[in-house]
Amino acid sequence: MPTKLESPVKTQMAVGLVSGLLNGECRKSTRGILARRRRVFVQTEAGCVLGMELERGDNANTVKRKLQLALNVPTDQSSLTFGDRILNNDLSAISNHSPLLLARNVMHRSSSTPCLSPTGKNLQQWDWSGPLEILGCSKYFASIDELIKDIVVAIKKGIEPIPVHSGLGGAYYFRNIRGESVAIVKPTDEEPYAPNNPKGFVGTSLGQPGLKHSVRVGETGFREVAAYLLDLNHYANVPPTVLVKVTHSIFNVNYGVNGDKIQQKKKVSKIASLQQFIPHDFDAGDYGNSRFPVAGVHRIGILDIRIFNTDRHAGNILVKMPDGEFGQVELIPIDHGLCLPEHLEDPYFEWIHWPQASVPFSEDELEYIKNLDPIHDSEMLKMELPMIREACLRVLILSTIFLQEAAAFGLCLAEIGEMMSREFGSKEEKPSELEVVCLETRRMIEDLNMSNFVAEEDNDAFLSDIECDKAGLDHPPHIPSFLFKQFSYPFGSESANSHYLLPKLDESLVEGNVDLGTRAVTAERIINQPNWYKPVSKLSMSLKKLNVDETGQLQRMSALPGIRRSANDQLPTSTSFVKLADMCEEEWALFLEKFRELLYPAFSKRRSTTIGQRRRLGTSCTF
Repeated sequence: MPTKLESPVKTQMAVGLVSGLLNGECRKSTRGILARRRRVFVQTEAGCVLGMELERGDNANTVKRKLQLALNVPTDQSSLTFGDRILNNDLSAISNHSPLLLARNVMHRSSSTPCLSPTGKNLQQWDWSGPLEILGCSKYFASIDELIKDIVVAIKKGIEPIPVHSGLGGAYYFRNIRGESVAIVKPTDEEPYAPNNPKGFVGTSLGQPGLKHSVRVGETGFREVAAYLLDLNHYANVPPTVLVKVTHSIFNVNYGVNGDKIQQKKKVSKIASLQQFIPHDFDAGDYGNSRFPVAGVHRIGILDIRIFNTDRHAGNILVKMPDGEFGQVELIPIDHGLCLPEHLEDPYFEWIHWPQASVPFSEDELEYIKNLDPIHDSEMLKMELPMIREACLRVLILSTIFLQEAAAFGLCLAEIGEMMSREFGSKEEKPSELEVVCLETRRMIEDLNMSNFVAEEDNDAFLSDIECDKAGLDHPPHIPSFLFKQFSYPFGSESANSHYLLPKLDESLVEGNVDLGTRAVTAERIINQPNWYKPVSKLSMSLKKLNVDETGQLQRMSALPGIRRSANDQLPTSTSFVKLADMCEEEWALFLEKFRELLYPAFSKRRSTTIGQRRRLGTSCTF
């Protein structure tokens, strides 16, 4: 029997926020009654956002009931998610000013079902916050407080934002009281493929795979913020960027699944990235790279490698010309929404063929790279952007370690970028040199796990035979323990930390759509195949010998943990040779250890290849 909903009066009191709570007041809200509450922003798959306060006793069900009242949308077949986590009763892990997503359960989602969309007439009465709020109260955002205040004043004075007509997603220049563009705002529900995209690129709901399969729709905003936070000491010149909840009538809202536009504009609240607008003269595509400073190119390249940027093209490097005759050109990197993918992708580095990228790193640059701490950076992002997925953080750690080891070996920026980039041949996408090392590392770990597993199983079987002999019984057929676990826990592992030491048996197991008898036949068929487990090959294996079909099989076999049903499993199969999120903590630590061991042979091979291909430029070259 459904639970009776709370009264509208009581719910409205719980959801509403004291009028005028802005970012400057956010740091003062730790006193009095607000100190016992947390402010969160819940976003539906259709992009509608509602700010509400969490009471001490609130859980996911009470939040969903409040949303049902405020938005007039069904929530019984939906889940409240926070990054990787599906929230149930306990909301203690949710920090103040966190964005949550109300998403329909997978079994209730189809392409013909419309997204959750509010039909309430007076949505704004439920959310009494100001026109612009920063999500989070971090020391890293202090420099942008004055900018936010200037924008709020301009909005109240009627200074309208200006839509940006270029690009695939919705973006808007917000202005100050003088009419000057001071920030660019990108709503998460107007990204390419998002439900409210204003340029016709619609087709999926928030939280689903987007333009890049490793970056979900609605999650480019916090990646923009992550790039700014990771640009330590403003080293690469990334403009200040924050995640905000912003309310305005300029934003686009589509009606229905076809993306039809609503003619009458109304004020709507959205979660968006807000980046300070930097006046500039050109972008790198309009201006030749011959005058770009080596240090500027190196700094952007170092950042791109750390965050595994999959979209560094010339259009997102701004160029500021010097004021005087002897000044230096300034480069400003922007648009980092496609960085930190959930698995290794094919990155795109515009600078990879620029001559500056072939100049060796300076001593100062080598010192900066050496002092990077990927574990600390990962923990910092968890604190500042708790919605970020674990898979993204592991890509950050792996990329930073790769950069550090490659720079210490003596590789230049171009060589490092080439090792991360994939090759295309015979219409097939081949794994990069970095991905080959990762595949070798995974198979090395599987070899170790297989040895331990076989020893344990043989020991168990030996003891079982002795016991049978003593009892005068026939020896029972030996059933591997991983099959027993598969039958006992068809939709998950035995506990949160348990995992399989053998590969996944078949793709059908992931879908959970076969019965146990079929699984037993599948397991027997695979085990009886010759060479069903591949030993570790030598690192000298060339990319030409590793085709896409083979690496696809390796990827399926390298999935060590048990089958889990979580938000992390919703990404469809794509050209993904290496995923990192399916390892438990112990396996991840072992992976990093073995990964470092295999890097130096790969670096030596790259160096010999580079010497054979072309002569690299030296530090005597000037730009």
